Amino acid sequence: MGRFQVMTMSDAAAARVREIVEAREGAHGIRVGVKKGGCAGMEYTIDLVTEPDAKDDHVEHGGAHVWVAPEAALFLLGTEMDFEKTTLRTGFTFHNPNQSSACGCGESVELKPADLKALAEARAAADAA
Repeated sequence: MGRFQVMTMSDAAAARVREIVEAREGAHGIRVGVKKGGCAGMEYTIDLVTEPDAKDDHVEHGGAHVWVAPEAALFLLGTEMDFEKTTLRTGFTFHNPNQSSACGCGESVELKPADLKALAEARAAADAA
């Protein structure tokens, strides 16, 4: 079954999403988006999903559910979401092929949108499979 996924998530990210959902009543997963902000221009946003939006792209891995905001799809195409715990920070990280640079603190990134044609072709290929 070919199902289009804007992005993927690692096992560690999926485990963390499941933990978040289990800790909050009524949660189904998380929603990833992007917003203008930070010193490099864009920041990733993560919100709790209690009612999935049919317009969002849905990504599922290992029982974890992530929705991607429509306006973020072009910026997140091909991205892998991961989760890391280090001495300096604990949180989701994004390995994004659309990222052209990041600020030193890693809180914001410069993202160039993926080609709209590439997104459409990826969707069509998944639908045809």
